[in-house]
Amino acid sequence: MITITDPAVDYLAGLLEKQDDTVLGIRVFINDPGTPRAETCIAYCRQEDLRDNDVKVGYARFDAYFDKRSEPYLEEAVVDFDKDRMGGQLTIKAPNSKMPKIQDDSPIEDRINYVLYNEVNPALAAHGGEVSLVEVDESGIAVLQFGGGCQGCGMVDATLKDGVEKTLLEQVVGLSGVRDATDHSDRSNAYF
Repeated sequence: MITITDPAVDYLAGLLEKQDDTVLGIRVFINDPGTPRAETCIAYCRQEDLRDNDVKVGYARFDAYFDKRSEPYLEEAVVDFDKDRMGGQLTIKAPNSKMPKIQDDSPIEDRINYVLYNEVNPALAAHGGEVSLVEVDESGIAVLQFGGGCQGCGMVDATLKDGVEKTLLEQVVGLSGVRDATDHSDRSNAYF
C-alpha cells in the first residue's frame, strides 16, 4: 500500500513521542481522492479519529491508521524524510491519489470520478466548464456540481442529459441517473 522509509519512521516517531497519551499513532488519508484536488495527509490519530473500516499497520515505533476509502489511492505512495541543515522535510508522494487504478469492483464514486475527469471534463473545458461529483445518493443517483462556464449556462440541461448522464450511464455499472445540484442563478461566467 504505502512505504514509509526508515528516516520518515524515525522523524514521525520523534514527533509522536512529544504528544500526550491520547495520540494512538498517525492517520494517513486523502482529501478529495480521485480528483485533481486530491491531497495526501498525515495527522495525529486519536481514538475519536478512528473509523470502523480503518486499516491499522504496525511500524517499528508506532501504529499507522489508513483510511479505507483512501487505500487504493495510496498504492505505490512513499513517505520520506530528508534531513538538511534547516531540520529537514517530510515528503509524501502518492502518484495514484488523483486517479487510481480503476477496476470493475472499485467503489462507484471512483468509477464516476474517473469518467468525469478523463472524458467529460476535457470536453467541458473547451467552454471553460467543469463538473464534479458531490455524492451518490442512496438510490444510486450521482449528484453533480457544475462550475466555470457551465454554471448558469443556458445549455446546461442538454449538457447534463445528452452528454454527462449518457456517458456515465454507459460506463458506470450500478448508476441509475444523475442530478444537478448547481445554483445556476449566477450567470457571471456562463458560456451561453
